[in-house]
Amino acid sequence: METDCKSISNQKNESTSNPSYNWKDVTPEFFDSIKELELGELLHGYFFGLFEAMSAIEIMDPKMDAGMMCNRESKAIKLEDLKLSDLSVSEQISIIDVTLACLVSWLEGHSLAQTVFTNLYFQKPYEIEVVPLKAFCICIYKIIEEIRDFANRAQVFEEEDFQPALYNYHYFNEISVTRVIGMMREVDESISHKLKSNANNDENESYIALNTRIKFVRLFFQILLSFNRRENHSSSMGETQRLLTTCGLLIPSLISTVDKGVPKVGREKTSNYFNFMLYSIFCLYFSDWCYDLGFDPLINQKLLPPTFPRYTKIKPADEAYVYFDSLLTRLKQICKLTNCTTFISALECFIELGHNNHLCIVSRSIMQTLYFPQPNRVFGTQDFEDCLREWAKAFIAPPSLIPRLNILSNSQAKDCIYNFFEHCTRPFAGLIQICGHNKARQRDKLAHLMEDFSALQDESQRVDAFLHSFSSKLDPPREHLASFSTWIIYHTIRIMIMYLLSGFELELYSPHEYQYIYWYLYQFLYGWLVSTLNRADNVLLGSDSLVDSQKNRTKRNKPKKKKPHPYSQEIVMCHAMQSLTGAYFKTLIGFQLEGKIRTPKHAKFDNEKVRYEHRFAAFSAVAVPPPFSYNEFQMTRCQIRDSASGDSGMLYLNSCELFHQARCLLDTIAQPHSQQVLDLIKVCKTNFVTMKLLASGYMRGPDVSLDFDFTTNSHFPILKLS
Repeated sequence: METDCKSISNQKNESTSNPSYNWKDVTPEFFDSIKELELGELLHGYFFGLFEAMSAIEIMDPKMDAGMMCNRESKAIKLEDLKLSDLSVSEQISIIDVTLACLVSWLEGHSLAQTVFTNLYFQKPYEIEVVPLKAFCICIYKIIEEIRDFANRAQVFEEEDFQPALYNYHYFNEISVTRVIGMMREVDESISHKLKSNANNDENESYIALNTRIKFVRLFFQILLSFNRRENHSSSMGETQRLLTTCGLLIPSLISTVDKGVPKVGREKTSNYFNFMLYSIFCLYFSDWCYDLGFDPLINQKLLPPTFPRYTKIKPADEAYVYFDSLLTRLKQICKLTNCTTFISALECFIELGHNNHLCIVSRSIMQTLYFPQPNRVFGTQDFEDCLREWAKAFIAPPSLIPRLNILSNSQAKDCIYNFFEHCTRPFAGLIQICGHNKARQRDKLAHLMEDFSALQDESQRVDAFLHSFSSKLDPPREHLASFSTWIIYHTIRIMIMYLLSGFELELYSPHEYQYIYWYLYQFLYGWLVSTLNRADNVLLGSDSLVDSQKNRTKRNKPKKKKPHPYSQEIVMCHAMQSLTGAYFKTLIGFQLEGKIRTPKHAKFDNEKVRYEHRFAAFSAVAVPPPFSYNEFQMTRCQIRDSASGDSGMLYLNSCELFHQARCLLDTIAQPHSQQVLDLIKVCKTNFVTMKLLASGYMRGPDVSLDFDFTTNSHFPILKLS
């Protein structure tokens, strides 16, 4: 409440006189004034800026203002009054449903104090006399412990993703994991026995619903335990997949029996304070019904840090079970990681799984711990170095890694190779780890990773130069090609492509920026990637021929079979992507000529050159391929405009040909097509038709609007005109 204080002194010279105050109630005026403000708006005056606004928020914070309504025990229930016995089956079902919904909210980035630990039964689980609820509460504690263990080992979460703080709660370590599973099994058997003895009881449906929830929680806990085994992952994946399938089959029954709980009778009753404070949305949603079930959203408010509370929204039970269903589906896909025996296959699997925008902290952390089972992420392990060594050998077959060529007989050469791969472990492990972060953090970390790979480029060139002196020892002598540098450049280019494409997923680019983003991909990155793969392809075939010639010197007359090119499919894919990005580049030039894309004004800090340099600033740390300036982009664009004589129809016709070329190349990739390839084919087909119409003169009027539809593919939109 705002007060207007005026001090009136009866005698000016008397310091001992008591001042009197004239208080004025401005509450009606305050509420009349705020009617003109929209939700979330603040009044900015000369004496009321952001600092005063933050101070006002702190004053109204229930953790700091003792006079707030929530700090008066008007509605909060006491632990002594908690109902610990004689809970009905419907009440147990509702408590389990709400707790699992709170668990989902925790996995979405909210704190345990505002979600799971608002359940007062977690304050004293040993004193619960209802056996199913007691076993459930202890099992949820263990599930939280397993999830925190995954997250702390993987270290791929940020503050906005996950909050692992326990707020002085403990895990009941005196109860073993085996005992917890045994308790849940005993509850399962007890309810099943009760159902058999009361075959015609009206409460059987409620007992079945309760039993299904107990079984689901137990299976989910066992799934987490099976993923947490740090050895023999490949042998235990069969059991894990069986548990995932069994647990997933229970989801429809859980959703259909949500109404078996206690009816939500006081849901519409709310207070003004809970409408005002965002973090009490839990209580706003469940209202008095949750208080009766033993949930108090204010029980842990003194444990929270002195900041403005986050908007904590608790999902309804049916939506929470849908979330669990999608989580189980993602975990089934993650099981494929155990089949990845090489580094590149694992990296491709991580990138493929990373395209899923709904990856939660559980699935992202399990992905990391399956590939790096060691706690605290030990980067320099010998196993990972050997994995990188095998990948380098498979990629380009450096003569220094071919045992039959005996280059490593020299101790200096051995030390040189060993030190190089030891330095490679952290950047390559970081590349795997980046795939587990959220999309925004991935982009930031990719920019820093480019600096690490740039340093590896310098080192790889020094290693190649040093090993070049040993090439004369080959029989027959063979010039040592720059093998390791080509291997590092290949990964550097892929990181640069990932960095640019991530901007589309995060919706960072304005439509007028698409032009130089696709130009950079079309003109340089995919072209460099094709030339790098061609070089690796030729060197790899040459290395195979050299080894075969040593093995078959006595069989010179035997006809040789022509070996297929190892990277033919990847080269075709790169050519297709190059044609696709080139089509977008020329299409966007045509749109710009027709005025369908608005460009920024030539302001000092908001023009095309400034934005270009900002988007490609991260590439300045990379030596190969070298960064390309804005002047080169302008020169290329002017050349294309001049070649088309300023006619957008000619540009649309060229784009139409490039879309068709990209589609034909994608069709030649080995069957069966992945979903990504099928989506790209659909994009090429649709845009081909659109460009055909534009090239023929249709849909080119001033009233035609342009839209970029990224629903099919998050990087390459379908062009829509209306």
